[in-house]
Amino acid sequence: MTKKIMLLSAMLLLIPISSAVAADSMDSGDTAWMIVATALVMMMTPAGLALFYSGMSRYKNLLNTFAMTFVSYCLGSVIWVAWGYTLAFGPDHGGIVGGLGHLFLNGIDVSSVSGSIPTYVFVLFQLTFAGITVALVLGSIVDRMKFSSWIVFATLWITFIYCPIAHWVWGGGWMGKMGALDFAGGNVVHINAGVAGLVLALVLGKRKGYGRDAMFPSSVTLTALGAALLWFGWFGFNAGSQLAADGVAGSAFLVTNTSAAMAALAWMFAEWFVTKRPTVLGIASGAVAGLVGITPAAGFVNLPASLIIGLVAGVLGYFSVSTLKLKMGYDDSLDAFGVHGLCGIWGAIATGLFACPAISGASGLFYGNPKQVVIQLVSIVATIGYTAVGTLIIVYITKFVTGGLRVEVEQEVEGLDSALHGERAFEIG
Repeated sequence: MTKKIMLLSAMLLLIPISSAVAADSMDSGDTAWMIVATALVMMMTPAGLALFYSGMSRYKNLLNTFAMTFVSYCLGSVIWVAWGYTLAFGPDHGGIVGGLGHLFLNGIDVSSVSGSIPTYVFVLFQLTFAGITVALVLGSIVDRMKFSSWIVFATLWITFIYCPIAHWVWGGGWMGKMGALDFAGGNVVHINAGVAGLVLALVLGKRKGYGRDAMFPSSVTLTALGAALLWFGWFGFNAGSQLAADGVAGSAFLVTNTSAAMAALAWMFAEWFVTKRPTVLGIASGAVAGLVGITPAAGFVNLPASLIIGLVAGVLGYFSVSTLKLKMGYDDSLDAFGVHGLCGIWGAIATGLFACPAISGASGLFYGNPKQVVIQLVSIVATIGYTAVGTLIIVYITKFVTGGLRVEVEQEVEGLDSALHGERAFEIG
């Protein structure tokens, strides 16, 4: 009898120990979801964004645009595992940047766990964000930047702009500690890329013939297909940012789709009202604007808020492209600043307005926390300031290293597909 009591006691003592071990170990459901989410986000750059941007570029620069997008993801992949990850997610140094302890993923192996998923999966998921963010920048400068200069610029920009801001928000840096809410990349991805694109476009100058010659998209069909792939991949982008297969991920999935649909309709109706024609390009661009707007808010807001965010993003995106750009006179070729920069700013502000404690515990202005709006504004201004100044410095370093940023006039007139790559996208005649 005594032996049975001792055996039963030992078994009871082991129960909490087993539970504690399980709580700190990998969860197969979360891991499976995050592998899928990572694959979805990976598809967004060399497939979705490449098609979206290439279709909007002129026919003689379609392949160049595709190549620049594709190589951006390749550069991001290599830089991230070599030194980018440790700069963004290594041990915090003064709230500014991560330490170098994980260079080439040193100290990480198959048994390493981040939360409930393997660290390798977390590294890959974050890698896809770095790859698409720098690729978004090039939307402002297609048709006129040297391919070699883009490679140098992208390498420096990921290292010195993207990685520190990612650390500020998600890697234990000062912005996250301040309480800034950025679920999937309002500051880190969209404001960052949009502002960088504007700076680069202003330094490069306008395309030859801009404002005088017609510059038609090479294929609205490719752009619409690219937008659809971006929309599909964005479910991994936003819902995956929860890093778990749970209710918040499900909510992020729902509001992401709703905001995109609402923004597509809002852009379409705004354009229809103004020009009397609802274009396919406008519908596709509106969907992307809604996806941008909901990105920082996806894990914090409810369904009604996503409708408002999408509505404003669609209208804001349309008027920034159709009116603001023309009045300000800058040549943002594919509207990276108008769609990603401005709609990203709106999304970050909206997060401070609509963050609902019932979703993930964070409260915005409309739930009794006006301070959150102030925090969001500080994070926006800091991102804009650092990105603008840092990008400008990198632009001039790139110009010095490569002997110039812009292609020769003859190459620009001929088209970069032929002049730089010796290829052409379409057989004519």
